[in-house]
Amino acid sequence: MDRRNFLKSTAALTSYGLTSQKTVGKTLNMKEDNMILLSNVTGWPGIETAASHLKEGMYGIDAMIEGINKVEAEPTVRSVGYGGWPNLLGVMEFDGGVMDGTTREVGAVGALKHTIHAAQVARAVMQKLNHVLVTGNGADRLAAEIGLAKVETLHEDSYKVWKAKVKEILSPDEFEKFPDIPLARLNSAITDPEKVRDTTVFMCKDASQGIHTATSTSGWGWKYPGRLGDSPIAGAGFYADSRFGAAACTHTGEMAIRCGTSKSIIMAMQMGYSLNDAIKFALDEVANLKSGFIAGLVIHAIDNNGSHKVVSFNLDKPGKYWLWKPSMAKPELLESELV
Repeated sequence: MDRRNFLKSTAALTSYGLTSQKTVGKTLNMKEDNMILLSNVTGWPGIETAASHLKEGMYGIDAMIEGINKVEAEPTVRSVGYGGWPNLLGVMEFDGGVMDGTTREVGAVGALKHTIHAAQVARAVMQKLNHVLVTGNGADRLAAEIGLAKVETLHEDSYKVWKAKVKEILSPDEFEKFPDIPLARLNSAITDPEKVRDTTVFMCKDASQGIHTATSTSGWGWKYPGRLGDSPIAGAGFYADSRFGAAACTHTGEMAIRCGTSKSIIMAMQMGYSLNDAIKFALDEVANLKSGFIAGLVIHAIDNNGSHKVVSFNLDKPGKYWLWKPSMAKPELLESELV
């Protein structure tokens, strides 16, 4: 499927069942601390869309998903949606989650194969099911029920890179038998071709002062089939509580899962820690890990006073992130703190 037809197939994002489009405020008090929107660098295709909808008073989760839809459809974002990398078998598997910080309702999906819009399907889990996390065939079934077309989600370039890498690391006999060979050893032999482990994460405080968060990712490139990172795990890759704030992680999801990083930050703020000290508390737990897969982690967080902080841990250089507040003409690209 070419890009034009692919985008046409995902364009009907406002049809029945796809978005609630709830408005949370008729008249907005546009003071500086009234609203905030934070996203990591991969949010660039959709950050202005999300900010515009928040400014108009849209419910925060709906506004963020309108922005994330654009990130997921952008093929140059190589860790999310259509531009992402496949698993070891050359199959796309998308994960995502949403959390309403006022109700603490959560929806999440994992190993979604036939649509790129993981955050949108996660919202459907939250709004339409009595569940929190749905994976695999069930996630794809729900996507179809809310009107998302079944499409070819593997980008042609991603397929070519994947096939070349598999052929490179296998013997001719193994390649002939592939995929009917043991895969576990390849988990270390094949690594992300662009060292991209960057889920898109959005979090906001909307016009009703509700604090919410949303995530979407294609996951770790060349992952073992069925692997779930932190992005669909509430408390690990994302968490929101309108009383205190929100947090979300990117990069090495295994570490965030083991430490419950996002929930740790919110719990620390609940205990009276400042935003800065809450992040330090969570990072101390991550730094205490001495075995298993250890790599970098990036934390994005906001508090209920409109403050924010983004830190890059165990990485060679700072990352970038997007910030918007009502006083800004448009979102600004800023640099994270390196710790």
